[in-house]
Amino acid sequence: MSDSDTDAPGDDPVGDDSVGDDATDEADGGPTSQAVLLDVLPTGRPDDGRPGYQKSPIAYGLGVDDFRLYEVMLAADADVSVSDRIPLDDDRYATRYREIDADDLTRNAAAEIEYAVADVVESDERRFVDFFNEAGPITLRLHQLNLLPGIGKKLRNKVIDERKRGPFESFTELTDRVSGLHRPREVVIERIVEEVREDDLKYRTFVGRNE
Repeated sequence: MSDSDTDAPGDDPVGDDSVGDDATDEADGGPTSQAVLLDVLPTGRPDDGRPGYQKSPIAYGLGVDDFRLYEVMLAADADVSVSDRIPLDDDRYATRYREIDADDLTRNAAAEIEYAVADVVESDERRFVDFFNEAGPITLRLHQLNLLPGIGKKLRNKVIDERKRGPFESFTELTDRVSGLHRPREVVIERIVEEVREDDLKYRTFVGRNE
């Protein structure tokens, strides 16, 4: 993952308080616009040895559109909590941010990943149901549906055959129409969490994709 960071519009880099170098404006192609907060550190990073008055509040977040992980420098007066969604391109909330790896998260942030992913999936069900409607082959032998936990060749073919009759409209409809597909919402969440946490996966379906 990239370690470049991004300024919210109208902000200038702020010395040692920045969370990275080589800033890029969101308007020039930033990868996401909103993040779910995983952890909030009002007094900055614990490994920052500077006096408190020199440190800025930071947070760790998960991109709503792309499931990338971010370290965010919060605006001094931003009133935010874990599980809040904030716009990364609004300097009332975030002055700078950078993409990070799962290993860079605090313990509390890492523990919140699954809850945050579940919240995103549940709040935008159709987006993830459409994955079952639109998923295609990756290689001659591997299909995107096979990346979901518990979906092998037979169950994959059932989904493909059934969607030819008409698109799925909900997770409940998926369960009703595809015999053997018992927990489609949960398997999507499980796969997204795996993609967020594991840096060495060969294939990624959800992380890094802007819908």
